[in-house]
Amino acid sequence: MKAWVLHKENDLRLETADRPTLEDNEVLIAVKAAGICGSDIPRIYQTGAHIHPLIPGHEFSGIVVQTGALADPAWQGQRVGVFPLIPCKLCPPCSKKQYEMCRNYSYLGSRRDGGFAEYAAVPEENLIRLPEQVTYEEAAMLEPMAVAVHAMRRIGVNKSDSIAICGLGTIGLLLYMFLMEAGMQNVFVFGNKEFQKQTLMQLGLEEDHYCDIREYDTDQWIMERTGGTGVDVFFECVGKNATLVQAINQTSFSGRIMLVGNPFGDMNLEKSIYWKILRNQLTVMGTWNSAFTHEESDDWHYVLKRLEHKRIVPAKLVTHRLPLNQLERGMHIMRDKTEDYVKIMSMI
Repeated sequence: MKAWVLHKENDLRLETADRPTLEDNEVLIAVKAAGICGSDIPRIYQTGAHIHPLIPGHEFSGIVVQTGALADPAWQGQRVGVFPLIPCKLCPPCSKKQYEMCRNYSYLGSRRDGGFAEYAAVPEENLIRLPEQVTYEEAAMLEPMAVAVHAMRRIGVNKSDSIAICGLGTIGLLLYMFLMEAGMQNVFVFGNKEFQKQTLMQLGLEEDHYCDIREYDTDQWIMERTGGTGVDVFFECVGKNATLVQAINQTSFSGRIMLVGNPFGDMNLEKSIYWKILRNQLTVMGTWNSAFTHEESDDWHYVLKRLEHKRIVPAKLVTHRLPLNQLERGMHIMRDKTEDYVKIMSMI
């Protein structure tokens, strides 16, 4: 099979590799679509992965073409999405089915081979069947969509809430889409690119609800739109000290802050900012990954239902569709910021 193999940091090659050999509980998937995640870029070009050589890619979907000795043969021929985190099933979080917080997990595309290839081996426990109405491309975005939904559901949002989103990568934009689908009416968004603004307006955002941080004092801007109190819920999707401070400054008394963005570096709070958390009795919460328990109530089924009924259309965020042999071009676009992009997808 053809596969992108990471031999060490900044050494990614398109190679002919052996098809995966299945463990008893695994299935072989013919990959049909795979998305590049923002986390793939530093892993490939800066830090390397947990093991080498490695086939990256954790956002993918496909069709089952072979089943292991103990896997259910009914998976054969099924169209599937893939939950990339492989929990140990033994640690305290796993005992509560909080697999996203597993203490000893493996992970497709970073700790074992993933989906930037023609075929991938996946534990059958990590599969979710796709309804006919859900495309492979949509299914390859199940993982980032579930991450956005996990953040939204953990913090809790009400239709009466005023809400801010800071950070407009894929997760921030998907978060906006799911908030709109859930009926939230009063959402304000902070960004710094005209492309982001145009994308959001195509998704239904009113221009007056978009703040270009290059042009405005963000504290003044949000206070003018919230009667001087700030928002009830603030989603911080950047992971920088400045935007964490912004969230604390701009969240109303008894408000909630959801930390979504992976940190770029150390996070430090001045005493005056820390006091605001105390005196405004703010709830500051973190989120990680998404919930996949095979139950109808989990994040992945929440997303899948909305895809099935076309209440969410993630294709609006796919800016590039590339064949597998051109996937590295997409990675360079993301690494070097040479073009505007949201989600870059490989169609295999």
